[in-house]
Amino acid sequence: MADLPLMITLMTVLIYLLPSCIKSSEIILPKSLNLTLLTDPSAISAASHDFGNITTVIPGGVICPSSPAEISRLLSYASNGERKFQVAARGQGHSLKGQAAVLNGVIVNMTCLAGVVISDDMKYADVAGGTLWVDVLKNTAEKGVSPVSWTDYLHVSIGGTLSNAGIGGEVFRNGPQISNVLELDVITGKGEMLACSSQLNSELFYGVLGGLGQFGIITRARIVLNHAPKRAKWFRMLYSDFTAFTKDQERLISMADDAGVDYLEGQLFMSNGVVDTSFFPQSNQSKIADLVKSHGIIYVLEVAKFYDDPTLPIIGQVVDMLTRTLSYLPGFISMHDVAYFDFLNRVKAEEDKLRSLGLWEVPHPWLNLYVPKSQILDFHNGVVKDILLKQNSTSGLTLLYPSNRNKWDNRMSAMVTEEEDVVYIIGILQSATPQNVPEVESLNDSIIRVCKDSGIKIKQYLMHYTRKEDWVEHFGTKWSDFSKRKDLFDPKKLLSPGQDIF
Repeated sequence: MADLPLMITLMTVLIYLLPSCIKSSEIILPKSLNLTLLTDPSAISAASHDFGNITTVIPGGVICPSSPAEISRLLSYASNGERKFQVAARGQGHSLKGQAAVLNGVIVNMTCLAGVVISDDMKYADVAGGTLWVDVLKNTAEKGVSPVSWTDYLHVSIGGTLSNAGIGGEVFRNGPQISNVLELDVITGKGEMLACSSQLNSELFYGVLGGLGQFGIITRARIVLNHAPKRAKWFRMLYSDFTAFTKDQERLISMADDAGVDYLEGQLFMSNGVVDTSFFPQSNQSKIADLVKSHGIIYVLEVAKFYDDPTLPIIGQVVDMLTRTLSYLPGFISMHDVAYFDFLNRVKAEEDKLRSLGLWEVPHPWLNLYVPKSQILDFHNGVVKDILLKQNSTSGLTLLYPSNRNKWDNRMSAMVTEEEDVVYIIGILQSATPQNVPEVESLNDSIIRVCKDSGIKIKQYLMHYTRKEDWVEHFGTKWSDFSKRKDLFDPKKLLSPGQDIF
């Protein structure tokens, strides 16, 4: 046992030196490919972690493509070369548990392919796969147009969100981001460069949208554009009764475009968590804290109405509808009038604040779920009240808001609960320390277990299963097509191995 301290020291040194020990000889790319494989410690380290900050997966190298043709050459070689290696496309690395990682394989840094080209008629934009949504907004808004569906956080890539679904507060009105794509350029696992749409190579088109990177790498997406409003009237209002809260949410998402709101989400203030009252007037902030303490949970309805001209009658009518007909707690409504860009980019201010406190690059063991409308009360009682509220403390945000199921295209790979017209989007977005990650993950497991035991028909979003049977259950009736598409477009199983599907 005398050598034990020496062994521990050597192991520690090896762990810290491992990224710098990986050389390009691990993966030999012939000169004819004309590709530069980055294997320096900084490139390897950056590609080994993601937003989740739970896993470390060390690749063999990273390429920064200057064109889609370089990705095609890489995948053709990987598919047909003597030495097989796997490949993962990575944008901003906003995955939660290594989904955009590849062990000893090649990471394609998609941020090297960025750009926005707006059509002459301003009906669509052709966007490179590594472009950030915030940059799409900047480029399109300058010309008075913008995409119609947004994630809450805009500093993520086009290819990344389209490989999942892309959901946020506009999904009830315009569908997820995958429902607003006209055409894609995709490089398959065989290295083929294919354009696809609902009319051309449709099997690939529908497979890739929400396909978790399994069938190809998105290098271009043609995104639907519409008029870009100038401003947003942004409301938050408080409820103490869950049924009144969900009834008002469901009423608002059923209203016609002009008469209703353009954005809707909901969140929970819980007495065992941090209650951010900064949106409300200072005179109400201590009262809100007392409400949360008294009730245990206060429900926050968040909506926005976009507009250009505040004098238009419809704007006053919508504001009047919100302030006079909803069942929020009297006196607990607050409205901000902000620029459209600032509203859509609102989470960036929260990111900057958390970064300044050293609380952004921490583990994020998030749990994202879809729950059918008919079972949302069961979920509230069995999960929110009986599990989340009974924790000693919670760190993070819990979102809960409905969406219209008919805004999703069932031909696409993305899964959402199918039984009902309205589905609730749940985000249990907890932060953790490296020490309590297992505790939070155990909590997530208990939530899933309670749902299954109670017969609540959930689907997970941004999930990470490790067993094939879980993936088969997740995709349900789509599994057969999903599996066939893998054999068709990536027969050697090279793409996105971090998803652990095949």
